[in-house]
Amino acid sequence: MSTDIGAWSKVAATTVTGSWWTPFARFEETVVLHVDLTAHEDREAEAVALLDEAERARWSEFRYPGPRRRFALCRAALRAILGERLGCPNDRLTFVTSDHGKPYCLVADEPAPISFNVSHSGSHGLIALAAEGRVGVDVEERSRRRYLNGLINTVLTRKERSEIEGLPHELRLYSFFRFWTIKEAIIKAVGAGHSLDVSKIETPTSIRGGARASIFESPSVPGMRFWVEDVGNEDFAAALAYEILP
Repeated sequence: MSTDIGAWSKVAATTVTGSWWTPFARFEETVVLHVDLTAHEDREAEAVALLDEAERARWSEFRYPGPRRRFALCRAALRAILGERLGCPNDRLTFVTSDHGKPYCLVADEPAPISFNVSHSGSHGLIALAAEGRVGVDVEERSRRRYLNGLINTVLTRKERSEIEGLPHELRLYSFFRFWTIKEAIIKAVGAGHSLDVSKIETPTSIRGGARASIFESPSVPGMRFWVEDVGNEDFAAALAYEILP
């Protein structure tokens, strides 16, 4: 299946909304949508109806309501968005995963010409879609962490740790989540799963200095360059990473 960039541009420029998802941000041909994951019985019932048999089986295996609801609402929103963008009936969409666990979409058993990534935390979900190249997105609610120091030592590089050392707790928490979501977005865009060590990936210097966006290049992912964007707001920390193609 070929990628029609012109058609994508026209569709990407439109406002795509649903019962529980809305446009959140757009950077060139990469679009991010927000998914409302607050408890809502009618929405979840509508979402479950959109899932295929395998997805409903997976949904039923979740032991707790929160994870079950987040899975259904995010996956159903993704199905609806991809179906509209690809002009494809819902029952022709299937999802498979790469060797490293990154999902991708098939339309009638052919790879869909859209890259996507999904993340959720608490009552917020984000879906990122790109016409070309790899894309990753991550969202984290800025909840207080009892073991923040342990997480900082596990997730951040030595330079990052030194830069937030001594900050008041709230600022340290804010900076930690900002760095963490950027790293996770990069790892998810690369698609290498846990084969990449998050503590070896360093947030771009300009972003650590307060910039909202930067180019990311690293020996850990040779040959690839990503545009990294801090898309967090007062409700959550979040980041987007998408591949810069030649």
